[in-house]
Amino acid sequence: MRARDIDRVNARARIDAAYEEGQLGADEYEQRSERAQGARTLGELAGLVGDLQPGKVAVEVAAPTTSQAEVSRYPAGTRARDGDRSATCLLLDAGLADGQLSEADHHALTELAGEARTLGELADITADLQRAADAPGVAQPPRQAHRGRGFGIAVLAACAAVFAGGFIAVDRPPAIPAGAPVVLNGVVEPIVVPTPDLFTAEGISVFLDLYRAKFGDVLVDELTLYGKYASLTRAVPGQANRQVDYTYRGGFKSDREPTTRKQDLPVFDLGTVDLAALGRLLASAPTTLKVEQGTISHVMFETDAIAAARGLPGVPIVRIYVTNKASESGFLELTPAGVVTRTYPFGG
Repeated sequence: MRARDIDRVNARARIDAAYEEGQLGADEYEQRSERAQGARTLGELAGLVGDLQPGKVAVEVAAPTTSQAEVSRYPAGTRARDGDRSATCLLLDAGLADGQLSEADHHALTELAGEARTLGELADITADLQRAADAPGVAQPPRQAHRGRGFGIAVLAACAAVFAGGFIAVDRPPAIPAGAPVVLNGVVEPIVVPTPDLFTAEGISVFLDLYRAKFGDVLVDELTLYGKYASLTRAVPGQANRQVDYTYRGGFKSDREPTTRKQDLPVFDLGTVDLAALGRLLASAPTTLKVEQGTISHVMFETDAIAAARGLPGVPIVRIYVTNKASESGFLELTPAGVVTRTYPFGG
């Protein structure tokens, strides 16, 4: 079963906690963190945390869902309708949105879905995807002998268009200037916006504006930026003992119910971050950490778990992680004001 972005984030959080508690040494911590970041399946993630004692963060691994082929009461060779191909396309779009599929995988599988002739072929395309409770239903065989194909093909094109060219649809459409909507064959094209680069001061500033518009503040328990998307945890308004996980991909989406939260857990005020200083450190991090041809893998905003565990006020910290294709890595730890407090260069 493919892993989602949130599954990888949870695994890295478990590994971070194990490192802080002394279960892992620095080298093994770096290796597991990098492997978790690149993991494609739930099995890979489970192998990385299986020998760790449970800490403050628990990895929630989604149970495998039933594939289309398993639930269908019709033979796999039953011919597929355009509506079945469209439903499969929607599942693939959801898989791209939550990180189960790369853009290349999504493009290739969408093409296969458009060409699929049977329900069995469609089931094979999505068999390894996690599916949300409100995902489209399983494919069904035809109920009418004759149906036109034009409408189904148009639906498939509309599904794929939302993610074409590296753009992500926002969760709420922006205001549309007069004359802006484009209508093709009676269908309004999706309105898309480019996702900001979250490894730059400008991109983080745009993200914070969207965050404030969504939640009314810039408070967070934990936030991880991945360049083109982000994941975060924050308290439920008015319920300090409940927290919700969100994924950001142009818009904020929660794919799970609230979970228990420590009421005295310190929060990180993102408004205290010096974006200009952070931007300079992001630009120089690969050189500072001596990671040849390195790039930033992720940036974390959280409170110091060790201080909090000792009953001391949680100190807000920012960590910048850098890696390269040879799995060489390092990270910087800094204050929200941009003062570097610890440096872990490669080889050091």
